[in-house]
Amino acid sequence: MENKEFGKNGWTPKRLESLEGKTYLITGANTGAGFEATRILLTKGAGVVMLNRNETKSNKAIEKLREELGSGVSVSFIKMDLANLASVRSAAEKVIKTVPRVDALMCNAAIAQVPKQKRTVDGFESHLGVNHFGHFLLVNLLFDRIEKSSGRIVVVGSEGYKMGLKTIQFEDMNWDKNYHPMNTYCHSKLAQMMFAYDLQRRIDAAQKDVKVYVCHPGASATSLINNSGGLRDRIIFRLMAMTPLVQSAEKGAYPEVMCATEDHLDPTAYYGPTGRMNWTGPVGVCELKPFVIDQDVASKLWTVSENQTGQKFQL
Repeated sequence: MENKEFGKNGWTPKRLESLEGKTYLITGANTGAGFEATRILLTKGAGVVMLNRNETKSNKAIEKLREELGSGVSVSFIKMDLANLASVRSAAEKVIKTVPRVDALMCNAAIAQVPKQKRTVDGFESHLGVNHFGHFLLVNLLFDRIEKSSGRIVVVGSEGYKMGLKTIQFEDMNWDKNYHPMNTYCHSKLAQMMFAYDLQRRIDAAQKDVKVYVCHPGASATSLINNSGGLRDRIIFRLMAMTPLVQSAEKGAYPEVMCATEDHLDPTAYYGPTGRMNWTGPVGVCELKPFVIDQDVASKLWTVSENQTGQKFQL
């Protein structure tokens, strides 16, 4: 599919029709692009279940949405911390018990540019633990529910995938020897994207009825850096956010909403803003570097991810 498919303005929520009866799960939905994606989906009648780690912020976000859109909107919250695999398992159990239909699981949450090396409670380097291993386990545990709904999995990647090592550092996954806030973040986003394309290949081979789509938000004024980045990075990004180089969090949500709802998308494509450096601009198809779909690396990453999360994928 070429960008012209959506016209010169690219994909926008104006293409959305009624989403009544559909349910979407969004990780990290109480702020930034996840919050804006929630708002867009609710305006079309969908139900949204937020999977967030902070209960207070989640309740405030829900209150804000109900004030704006009406008390009848279908939005709820399940507590989940991607940095804790036990929390992911608990949240997945609650989803299976309480959410009969999953039209799309939107893997939106992330941390970025943590200034000094941190580990999750399970012992993983924090970027890889939150951005990749946490989502890998969540997708694994919810896959059957998504398949029963003929649903989708949306993985929110990052243009950072091509700024780091351009492969997976299997010999030192925790970056004990060469930790770097940006390179380590890029490593985690590359892992997410490699997993997504590999998952779609495996789904096709197993003839399952699930689609996986990969997108990126461009450079968007979200809370990502504020929540996990160092002081220097926060200051730089705040200054950039005042310029045309950075778009709104709402526009940053467009690619993931498109991937969750639009028909006839290409699972082998990579969607996001297509303007200068893919930071802003009309949403459409972006170039995907070939190292993202290196089958040997992806297969090894799959095996490592199963072992580290203690959960085999049943496809």
